[in-house]
Parts: sequence; C-alpha cells; structure tokens
Amino acid sequence: MIRPSEYHSQGYTCAEALIKAYNEEHNTDIPVALGSGMGVGMTVGSICGAVNAGIVVIGFIKGRENNTEANIARKYSNKLMKKVREKYNSEICVDLKKNKVGCDEIINFTYDAINELLAEEM
Repeated sequence: MIRPSEYHSQGYTCAEALIKAYNEEHNTDIPVALGSGMGVGMTVGSICGAVNAGIVVIGFIKGRENNTEANIARKYSNKLMKKVREKYNSEICVDLKKNKVGCDEIINFTYDAINELLAEEM
C-alpha cells in the first residue's frame, strides 16, 4: 500500500493523494478529480484539503441516495472532525501550518482516521 503522503510528494494535492490512496487500498472508484480544488485549504488556507477529502470518502462510502434514508455519513464526518480537532486543535490549513503540522502528517493522519472510522459500525 502506498501512503497518501507519497502521492502528495509526486505532485497530487493533499486531497487527491488521500482519495487516490483510498481507491487503491479499497478498490473503490472515487474520482480523484474531486480533490483537485481542495489543496492548500480550498486554495485560501481554509479547511484542510486532506480533511475535506476524508469527508468526500465518507460520503462516498456511507452517504445516502435520497432524503428518506438516515444520513449516517454526517455522524462519521462529525467523528472525523472531532479526531482532527482533538489531535491538532484545528482543521484549518493556515492554523495547521502555523502550528508546524506538515501536509504529509495531516494527510496520513486523516487517511488513518477515515480507515478506522469506516471500519466502525454506527
């Protein structure tokens, strides 16, 4: 398995790298292009692209197809956000960088967190 940070070092955005690694490990077909606009905190230092991509993966795996289904993806997304905040006190790219959290670290942390969360039943 190639870690998402390795794809990032090859030129993929943090979000693309996370999605690509997830696809390869889990044999899914989430479009990598969904992460193309998310790098560098949605290009303005906002929510970390890796965290955004984690939410995209959660939506793909646990999302609903219509409004009559329970929206359990929100529960998984909430847990991911709490894990990131617990570890780093922020999910905001500019704050992560100020706190010396490198892209590779947050990409791999988020990737591991979504794998752990998606293995849980809620």
